[in-house]
Amino acid sequence: GLLLAMHYTADTSLAFASVAHICRNVQFGWLIRNLHANGASFFFICIYFHIGRGFYYGSYLNKETWNVGVVLLLALMATAFVGYVLPWGQMSFWGATVITNLFSAIPYIGQTLVEWAWGGFSVDNPTLTRFFALHFLLPFLIAGLTLVHLTFLHETGSNNPLGIPSDCDKIPFHPYYSTKDILGFALLLILLATLALFSPNLLGDPENFTPANPLATPPHIKPEWYFLFAYAILRSIPNKLGGVLALAASVLVLFLIPLLHTSKLRSMTFRPLSQILFWTLVANLLILTWVGSQPVEHPFI
Repeated sequence: GLLLAMHYTADTSLAFASVAHICRNVQFGWLIRNLHANGASFFFICIYFHIGRGFYYGSYLNKETWNVGVVLLLALMATAFVGYVLPWGQMSFWGATVITNLFSAIPYIGQTLVEWAWGGFSVDNPTLTRFFALHFLLPFLIAGLTLVHLTFLHETGSNNPLGIPSDCDKIPFHPYYSTKDILGFALLLILLATLALFSPNLLGDPENFTPANPLATPPHIKPEWYFLFAYAILRSIPNKLGGVLALAASVLVLFLIPLLHTSKLRSMTFRPLSQILFWTLVANLLILTWVGSQPVEHPFI
């Protein structure tokens, strides 16, 4: 990100060209840009697996760790969103317009809030410069929150599939877990490198190869794949405020999870009914992701 920032220009007339310049003229710029763009996707894959694991093994019963984790997720989502706007392609511009406009659904202060976020009366140069600043600053907030997350985790120790304290059976972190972590990290890095080198645009949108044009709306505006589940929920509700509330609830509901646990058993390992509900939720999210990627026409509305 830092290397990209050295060559990127946060100006509506130059942003798209500066990204093209990074990819074409800067030494290994194409590689850094592809790793950066696809790295976000891998980050979200890891995060979603991590949340799923927390669900399955009842890790949410460590309330502080869980709640900080949900705040972390919100910060990550914000960072990914503002980052997607920076290349200033068609999908960047219209994605920013659609998502920022959602805040106008808030009664009384909505429109004022949106214009304040834009720095004007539409998504324009002030919006791009502040989104660039936010995209640079938010990772530092994420790093700080990660330390808080780990500090709270350190109080109780990591959870396990049995959901019972493992104080009696501890092993040193190094070399056992460090080796395990390096292996996992290496495997993910190989996958990321494969994607970035062989199919860098697989997860991207073709519309984003066209410079932003406020006068031409793409026929099918959609976010990156990791937000599609929320986008499907948003567009399934005809009422604007209702859609925005459902969108917010789809993520904020995570704060309620620790309060809804009634079983004496922590993990789902010995709870078959909970397992069925868990895998139903996973299937539901996958279907929502697929529906969100489809055009806004029957039967996908």
